[in-house]
Amino acid sequence: MRKMTLQNRTKIALLIILDAFFINISYVFSLMLHKLSIHLGEFRWIQFLYRFPLLTLILLVTFVFFKIYKISWKNASFIDIVKLAVATTIASVVAAFADYFVMKSQLITITLSTGEQKLYWVYPYAAYFDGLLITLVFIIGSRIFYRLVDTIIKERYRNSGINADKRIMIIGAGAMGTTVLKEMQQGGYRFGNPVVIVDDDKNKNGYSVSGVPIVGDCDIIPDIAKRYKVNEIIYCIPSAEPDRKKEILNICMSTGCDIKVSPGLDELSNAKDKIYEKFRKVDILDLLSRPEVKLDPEVCKYVTDQTILVTGGGGSIGSELCRQIARYRPEKIVIFDIYENEAFTLKNSLDSKYYGNPEIAIRIGSVRDISRLKEVFEEFHPSCVFHAAAHKHVPLMEDSPLEAIKNNILGTYNTALCSNDYKVKNFVLLSTDKAVNPANVMGATKRVAELIVQHFSRISSDTKFAAVRFGNVLGSHGSVIPIFKKQLENGGPITVTHPDITRYFMTIPEAAQLVVQAGGLASGGEIFVLDMGEPVKIVTLAENLIKLSGFEPYKDIDIVFTGLRPGEKLYEELSLEEENENRRTTQNSKIFVTSPVDFDDELLIEYISKINRLSPQKARLFLKALVPNFTGADK
Repeated sequence: MRKMTLQNRTKIALLIILDAFFINISYVFSLMLHKLSIHLGEFRWIQFLYRFPLLTLILLVTFVFFKIYKISWKNASFIDIVKLAVATTIASVVAAFADYFVMKSQLITITLSTGEQKLYWVYPYAAYFDGLLITLVFIIGSRIFYRLVDTIIKERYRNSGINADKRIMIIGAGAMGTTVLKEMQQGGYRFGNPVVIVDDDKNKNGYSVSGVPIVGDCDIIPDIAKRYKVNEIIYCIPSAEPDRKKEILNICMSTGCDIKVSPGLDELSNAKDKIYEKFRKVDILDLLSRPEVKLDPEVCKYVTDQTILVTGGGGSIGSELCRQIARYRPEKIVIFDIYENEAFTLKNSLDSKYYGNPEIAIRIGSVRDISRLKEVFEEFHPSCVFHAAAHKHVPLMEDSPLEAIKNNILGTYNTALCSNDYKVKNFVLLSTDKAVNPANVMGATKRVAELIVQHFSRISSDTKFAAVRFGNVLGSHGSVIPIFKKQLENGGPITVTHPDITRYFMTIPEAAQLVVQAGGLASGGEIFVLDMGEPVKIVTLAENLIKLSGFEPYKDIDIVFTGLRPGEKLYEELSLEEENENRRTTQNSKIFVTSPVDFDDELLIEYISKINRLSPQKARLFLKALVPNFTGADK
């Protein structure tokens, strides 16, 4: 619970004093309305003074009980005014009953000048009703007056404040848009001046929110931005369909304005003055037309209270895999990697977040070294193994095919063998869409790795072996986005290999979630594939990234086509034709399982046994023998 500041305590004290004054003035007026003071004279006013402490106390206590003094009248709604009216009414009724039972209000006889005698209540109960109405007028009126003055002062800041020149368009007149607008107004416009709202709902056009007009729909954003001299746009429609969101953001980018995206309402904290800090610049992911797939966290609980081994755990995918696994509270995560620096950084970040629960251990070594792997398995006896260690850079592996074979094939075999020998419950291989009809060494080695997983699934009685196949991961080491950003920092140009090249994309967290989920869905031998939507042109990504950086493609920043690199295909596939024959979905409609393709197990094991004696010159022929559809064997 936050402590009340001195400023807030002072405001409340002043409000209580002001309310006490209004309460008594109101009931004085109510007595005068009855015109009976001429008959009761001083006696009547003395009776009122007797009632003053009790009447004031009852109303103020009722206000406190209804938390009237915790209402921010700068932001008050109609509900708050109703709440104040109800509190005042209840207090007046209680005061009337208290008068009857405590003050014992009585009838007295008054002789008029005509000699006629009349009965009068010393303090008539009708005065409580009149006093109630007058009190409401004074108290509600004072709050409205305060809000009016506050608005006038802020309007002066709006016209002369330091950020008055930042003219903002808000996209979306729904809950998020109106929340953002009000927060900016209540912040004294120090973050900028919202001048117009745009919304696709034609029924809202012509209306206004807190004095800001709703003008037109999103398709005419450029015209509206020009008319209202807008220089910043805030997108506030978190519930929009991905295709429409992409379309609107593309329209916004054509204006040349700065573009920000608001958080969802569920992301907002109680600290309203920090809402602007939660705005972010438009990310390239916002411009992909498919939503991020949400996976079932219940399926992932098989890692809870278990010891988990992640090979290649310090890499971009492996480290995110460790973060996702840590959410489900395993007993221990073992990071196995040949590169110590990233693993050490990951351990520190996880320890600072989870305070040693789960325990994070690092072991340095290579998956090529079977003896080192056995040492680690003997030390920790993991129940789940996620095999992320691999050489993944396509052009580099074209130059060093034997190294790719040793790391990706022999390393997978060694890790799978240890998992089987030590009776690991789940083994999950991270594969790639480049393994489908591979045109490069990296893809061919990952296809052999998939065959190794299916081989061990056939012979193992204790371990569930599975593989997960997915496309390019945005933000991973070697992915196009970091390369494009670096080229932008250097002033361009951005290099794209071919104008027609396309790829499937997903985020690092999404890829890691899929891998964890696959372990829970596996029964043995599956290759899980994510429904990744439509492929995206790389040149479109480059153009959008240039626009997001405030430049115009081909004018401010050029895009140069360099030609396909060794082993690179124009497009990737998610599954083989043979695998699609009996393809089925899992309990998650966005994940499907391919049908295994028959292969010669004996040939596979025979070739793997020859890797340590294999010469670099024979590497591609080695891959061709195991993967007949590998098209890069003759290079």
